[in-house]
Amino acid sequence: MNDEKILIVEDEKKISDIVKSYLERDGFKVSVAETGQAALQLIKKDFDLIILDLMLPDIDGETICGSIREFSDVPIIMLTAKSAEEDRIKGLGIGADDYVIKPFSPRELAARVKAHLRRTKKNEKKLLSFNDGLLTIDTLSMEVKKGKDVTPLTATEFRILLCMAEKPQMVFSRLQIVNAVQGYDFEGYDRVIDAHVKNIRHKIEDNPQRPVFIKTVYGAGYKFIGAPD
Repeated sequence: MNDEKILIVEDEKKISDIVKSYLERDGFKVSVAETGQAALQLIKKDFDLIILDLMLPDIDGETICGSIREFSDVPIIMLTAKSAEEDRIKGLGIGADDYVIKPFSPRELAARVKAHLRRTKKNEKKLLSFNDGLLTIDTLSMEVKKGKDVTPLTATEFRILLCMAEKPQMVFSRLQIVNAVQGYDFEGYDRVIDAHVKNIRHKIEDNPQRPVFIKTVYGAGYKFIGAPD
């Protein structure tokens, strides 16, 4: 039996019932909110992952995602009927960790849920420090500090940063990064990784245009260039 608690925010009962059934079959404890208002009340509780539909009857999912990110880095998987790449990039830009386009396979969604939770638990107890303590990464608490200040990263942003920081100077292709942090490939991964790296840079770099931690290797990908302490 899993201890993880999952919140499904979805106004189409048929969809939420199917997803809830698949997840409960795998042992997860599942709650459902059919409106944005109900979701905002429930997310005050301690959930391990949130499945969030963007098209809700009262409050749009993007607003809810932004509200969650003000106080939590819980993994968020978006459900969306919007297939345009720019719409998905926008969702990732406001803090979502992943997206699933409707119609979708409940089995695939369940697999993605387990992949995100597995990677959240995977971190070992250790502290990484770079550039004389300018950047520290606590893999147990999933806490990143810029100097003495805590820098809030989403779960996916944290995994991308940790993936590269554990192997400084190694060039990672976008496909290598997405496979390392997600465990599967998906359409548009190159733009998705670029969006996540952009978000990370804005959070950990003094000047994102002149990064001292994550360098773009043109035509190849990215590498972490911070100096280990």
